[in-house]
Amino acid sequence: MENVKLGLKENWKQFTLLVIINAFVGGMVGLERSILPKIAEAEFGIAAKTAILSFIAVFGVVKAVSNYYAGALANKTGRKKLLTLGWIFAIPVPFILMFADNWNWIIAANIFLGINQGLAWSSTVVMKIDLVGEKNRGLAMGLNESAGYVAVALVAMLTGFIASNYGIRPYPFYIGIGLIALGLFGSAFLIKDTKHHVAKETAKSNFPRLRNTFADTTLFNKNLSSITQAGVVNNLNDGMMWGLFPILLSARNFTLAEIGIITAIYPGVWGFGQLVTGRLGDMFHKKRILFLGMLLQAGALFGLFCSDLYAEFIIYSIILGAGTALVYPNFMAAIADFTHPTDRPKSIGVFRLWRDMGYAIGAILTGFIADYLGSEYAILIIGVLTLISAMVIQFRMEGK
Repeated sequence: MENVKLGLKENWKQFTLLVIINAFVGGMVGLERSILPKIAEAEFGIAAKTAILSFIAVFGVVKAVSNYYAGALANKTGRKKLLTLGWIFAIPVPFILMFADNWNWIIAANIFLGINQGLAWSSTVVMKIDLVGEKNRGLAMGLNESAGYVAVALVAMLTGFIASNYGIRPYPFYIGIGLIALGLFGSAFLIKDTKHHVAKETAKSNFPRLRNTFADTTLFNKNLSSITQAGVVNNLNDGMMWGLFPILLSARNFTLAEIGIITAIYPGVWGFGQLVTGRLGDMFHKKRILFLGMLLQAGALFGLFCSDLYAEFIIYSIILGAGTALVYPNFMAAIADFTHPTDRPKSIGVFRLWRDMGYAIGAILTGFIADYLGSEYAILIIGVLTLISAMVIQFRMEGK
C-alpha cells in the first residue's frame, strides 16, 4: 500500500478508463430517451400518460434499489466486480427493445437497464472518488457525470435521427449492442479495483463515523438529508423530461428529428456543463452552488410551462440543463465531504437510492397530473416543488 497514491494526476490512466466506461453506461439510457414514448403510442397503442411513463417508474425503482446495494456491498464485494456485473445485466436490453411484441417486455427491459445503471454507474462514481482523494472530488464527479450525460444526449440525438430516417425499430437499438460489448470488455479486463486507495485514505481520516448511515443520510443529518431531498427532486424533474416532454412536443406537432434535438439539448448542456461545475464545487461553497442550481431548474420549468415556440423550448432546455449541471456532480462530492471514507460508499448508495426514486415519483406524479390536468400543468407543479427544494438547501444545509 506504500506505492498507492491518491490524486487525479497520480491515477489518470485508471480514471480516464472509468470516464470512458461511464460514457458507455450513460449511452444505454440514451437508447430510450427520445423514442420510447413514441413506440408506446405508435406500436402498442398506449395513450394514457401514466401507462406510458410506467417504464420510467420501473426503471427508477430498480435503479434506486440497485444503487443502495451497490453502496452497501462495495466494501465487501469490491467495486470492479459490481461494475462488471452491472454490464452483464445490460446484455438483454437492446434485444428486448428491438423485438418486444407487447409493453410488458419493454418494462422487463427497463428492469435490466435499472440494474445495469445502479451497479455500473454507482461503481464508477465510488471508484473515481476513491482514486482522487479529498482535493478534487468535485472535478472527479464533474468528469464522471459529464461523460455519462453527454453520452445520454448524443445517443438520444442519434437514435432520434435513425428512427426518423429508418424506422423506430430495430435499427436505433443496434447502438446498445456495441456499448455493452465495449463496456463489459473494459470493466472485466482493464479496470482495477480501488480498495487499496480506500484503505490509504481511511488510515488518515479523522472524520466522525455516522451512527446510522441510512437514517442520517435520509433524514437526521442536516447536510446529508438536505442534499438527498434535492437529489430526489432533481431526478423527479428528469423523469418528467424523459417521459412526458417528448409527448408534449409531439402534441405540438414537432417532428421526431426536432424532438430528438430538443430532448438532447437538456442532457447535453447538463453533461458538458459538469466539466466546469464540478470544479466550481472544489472552489466555492457547495451549498451556494446547489441552491443556485435548483433555483435555475425551477425558473426553467416555469419558462417551459409558458412556451409555445421551438426556440423557446430550446432556450429553457438550455437553462434547465445548466441548473442540473450545477447540482449533479456536487451532490455526490458533497456527500463525500460529509462522510468518513468507510461510510462513504453506503452513504452515496443511500443518496442514490432516494435520488433515483425521483424517477419513479416523477413518472407517477407527472403522468397522473398530465392525464387529469394536461402536460403543461405537470411541468408547472414540478417547478413549484423544485423551488421549495431550493429553499430547503438555502435554509437547512450548512455551508462548506
